[in-house]
Amino acid sequence: MMKLVSTTAILIALGTSGMASPEISLRPLSRPVSSDNVVLSSVEALRPTARSTVDLTQTATPAAANAGFQNWIGGFQRRAQNQGISKRTLNRAFSGISYDTEVIRRDRNQSEFTKTIWEYLDSAASDSRIKNGKAALREHRRTLERIEAHYGVPKEVVTAVWGLESAYGTYKGSMDIVQSLATLAYDGRRGRFFEAQLIAALKILQAGDVAPRKMTGSWAGAMGHTQFIPTSYLAYAVDFTGDGKRDIWSEDPTDALASTAAYLAKFGWVKGQPWGVEVQLPRNFNFSLANRKIKKSPADWAKLGVKGVDGRNVPNYGSASILLPAGGQGAAFMIFKNFSVIERYNAADAYVIGVGHLSDRINGAGPIKANWPRGDRALSFKERQEMQRLLTRAGFSTQGVDGKIGPNTIAAVRAFQASQGLVQDGYPSLSLLKRLQ
Repeated sequence: MMKLVSTTAILIALGTSGMASPEISLRPLSRPVSSDNVVLSSVEALRPTARSTVDLTQTATPAAANAGFQNWIGGFQRRAQNQGISKRTLNRAFSGISYDTEVIRRDRNQSEFTKTIWEYLDSAASDSRIKNGKAALREHRRTLERIEAHYGVPKEVVTAVWGLESAYGTYKGSMDIVQSLATLAYDGRRGRFFEAQLIAALKILQAGDVAPRKMTGSWAGAMGHTQFIPTSYLAYAVDFTGDGKRDIWSEDPTDALASTAAYLAKFGWVKGQPWGVEVQLPRNFNFSLANRKIKKSPADWAKLGVKGVDGRNVPNYGSASILLPAGGQGAAFMIFKNFSVIERYNAADAYVIGVGHLSDRINGAGPIKANWPRGDRALSFKERQEMQRLLTRAGFSTQGVDGKIGPNTIAAVRAFQASQGLVQDGYPSLSLLKRLQ
C-alpha cells in the first residue's frame, strides 16, 4: 500500500496490531490513503457524492448489512461496466462475495494513540529484522542485483521495504481483496476512495495477472510482498520475470521487488545518494533551520557546525535538509532527495527513516548513535488537541484544534518555547504539554 498521510512530522500513528511482533508488517499508519493521494483526491472531488457514512456494525445485523451490500453490488457492477469491466470479470470476481464484518471491525478499531519514533525504530530495525533482511538479501542476491542494475535502486533499500511491508514475504495478508474493498466501498466512510481501488482491482483481474480468489492481501486492500494498493499496481507494477504476468503474490518475490524498485525509480531515485545521514549539531544550532523547506549543501551545513557523527564533513551528496524526528533531544539527520522518494511509498517520516536505517543496517552499518528521549512518550489525539487549545489560549494560535501536528502547531510550539527560554525545536512533547497545563 503506497503512500500514507502522516499524522505529524514527528509522531507516527500505529494500528492496534502495529507493534505486536518484530516480524509483522510495520506501517506507521493503518488508515489507508493512496500513493497517488493528490491525484485521487482531485478525482474524488469530481465523483458523485458517496452514500452517507453509517456505522453498519452498530445500525444493522450482519444479515441485514449483507442484504444491503448485495443490493449495492448490483449498482456498483453497472458503474464498473461503464468503466470497461466485463460481465465475465464481474461474475468471477463477485462469486461468493459477502459483506465482511471483520473488515469493518478492523477499520473501526484503530487506536488514537501514537508511538514514538524510537519505539517504531526498535521494531523496524530490530536484531531479528536485520538478521532476516541479510538472509533474504543473500537468498535473492542475484535477482536483487539485476533489479538494482536495471532501476538504479540499491538492493538493500528494496530489501528494507520488503522487510517493513511484509516481513520479507511472511506476512502478505490473506484476506480476499475484492471482498475487503467492496465492503469498505459499501460502508461509505471512505467509499469513493475504496470504490476506485475496487475498480482498479477488477482491471487487474481482467488483465489476467491473478485469479480472483488468489488476489489476497490486507483488510484495507494492500497486496503482495511489498503491499501495493490496486491503483499503484496498475501504474507501477512490472513483469520482471517475463512470464506475461505482474505477479506480486507469488512465493517468488521477483516481480514484487522489481515493482518496488520501478516505483522508487519513477519518482526520481538518485543513484549513489543516501536517504540521509545521522549528524551531530553544534551547541548553538539555530533550530529554526531544521525545516524541510530549508536546503543547503553539506559543505554549507558544515560551515554552520553540522557534521557527521564521525566528526567529519558529510560528503557532497546534494542539497539537504535537517530533520529532528524527536526534537532537539534525539537523533538528527541530514536528509537528501532520496528521503522524499521513499516518502512517496509512505509519507510518515518514521517509515522513511525505518526503511533507510534498516537498509543501512542490512548493508553492515551500525545503529543510530544518538540517544532518544526514552523518558518521554507520544501524546494521544486528545492530548494533542489540548495542547493546541492551550497554545491558542496563551496567545500562540495554532489556527484551529484538530489534533494534527502540522506547520501551524509547530510554529506555535516554537513561539511558546521562545517565550519560555526553551530550545526552539517545535517538538510537541509531554513535558511541554505539562508546562502549558
